[in-house]
Amino acid sequence: MESPEFEEFDPASDCECPGCVQGRRLLPHFPDGRGTGRPAARTVAVAAAASAVVGGHAAPALAAPQAAQQPAVTGIPAADVPDTPQGQRAPLHGPAGQAAPPVAPANTPATTRADIINRAKKWVTAKVPYSMTSYWSDGYRQDCSGYVSMAWNLAGNEWTGSLGNYADKITKDELQPGDMLLFHNQADPNNGSHVVLFGGWTDHTRTYYVAYEQARPHTRSQPTPYAYWSDSAGYVPYRYKGVTGSTAGSEPDTAKPAAPVRTPFPGAAYFGPGADNQHVTQLGRMLVERGGARFYTIGPGPRWTEADRRATQAFQEAQGWSGTAADGLPGPQTWDLLVTGRGNDIPAAAPGTAAPGSRGVPVFPGRALFRPGAHNDHVTQLGRQLVQKGFGRFYTTGPGPRWTEADRRNVEAFQRAQGWRGGAADGCPGPETWRRLFS
Repeated sequence: MESPEFEEFDPASDCECPGCVQGRRLLPHFPDGRGTGRPAARTVAVAAAASAVVGGHAAPALAAPQAAQQPAVTGIPAADVPDTPQGQRAPLHGPAGQAAPPVAPANTPATTRADIINRAKKWVTAKVPYSMTSYWSDGYRQDCSGYVSMAWNLAGNEWTGSLGNYADKITKDELQPGDMLLFHNQADPNNGSHVVLFGGWTDHTRTYYVAYEQARPHTRSQPTPYAYWSDSAGYVPYRYKGVTGSTAGSEPDTAKPAAPVRTPFPGAAYFGPGADNQHVTQLGRMLVERGGARFYTIGPGPRWTEADRRATQAFQEAQGWSGTAADGLPGPQTWDLLVTGRGNDIPAAAPGTAAPGSRGVPVFPGRALFRPGAHNDHVTQLGRQLVQKGFGRFYTTGPGPRWTEADRRNVEAFQRAQGWRGGAADGCPGPETWRRLFS
């Protein structure tokens, strides 16, 4: 039987992203060809022949002696970081430009949080390709440290070993949009060093945040577990010294850029069934940043989907609205709250909460909650349902909140019982696995 098109598929075996490299490295150690370190798979839509694998950071090594790397993609164990270096310090537009700025910065030009995030979003929108040797039209190197240098509007291209000179260490509770999370492995800069921009918490639990980062294949922003997918304990929060506006350590989770940029509401005609435009993408991204990531199994993208409607409705209901005011279609007031960062964020879904129109099936919380190192109530909920359905034979204890190989093998057994094979029966629950399990 063919694998169902709505489930997760393994990336091509010759893919050179860190996740696939890691999967092939571990494959010989597992008789059945599986291990907890296998890369997380991607969902593909019906009739989608291929999709972009969640980007890693692999890039050819520089000949220079001092270079740090960018690590880790979704699903790679924290103890095993891929070999992906970054470029060294350099002037704008590369070695052909003027002399590199001094290591100790003479000054840190003032900028706002809104300006930092807006610069970061320009590269996301342009999908700037990842490279540690190429320079974008603005003069900044197309790797992780060049990206942060650009967002902070620094005079040159820094690297993970020098970005800290432009910033002050802060705590997790002090993080606000525009700050950075930096991992520089001083003992071995070529082993795991990476940096991302903090874009705001996805919800009140402060377990996931929106990370803006430069990674293969191109610049991206996506919900990311705190502090990162791998080497999490090594990431240190920093705040750019030149940032203006509030920097109080007691900011609530809903804190947003101090000087938000107001994008005019494009009009109701741009949203709803059949809509396909950049404003739908912008709406989805704003909803993800306000806690709506769990509604999207893919995207957000330019085509209006039920996920957009449900996420919009959840945001409207979070404001205390009901009836036609919470119909899932954005109006001027909904849009204004999103673009300015005001109003209440979308609350986290409690285990067992049913999604609208799902006939009692709990909301699928997303793949990020079911991977090595995951520890949450949804794992317990999944395990108990597996036991109830008669697929709990691999548990010797539990099920419990920590994702284990027993969870994966039980999910795989359930998927195989549906007649699925290959990447569709990898033991990693996707939306269709979840729907059938809880139906």
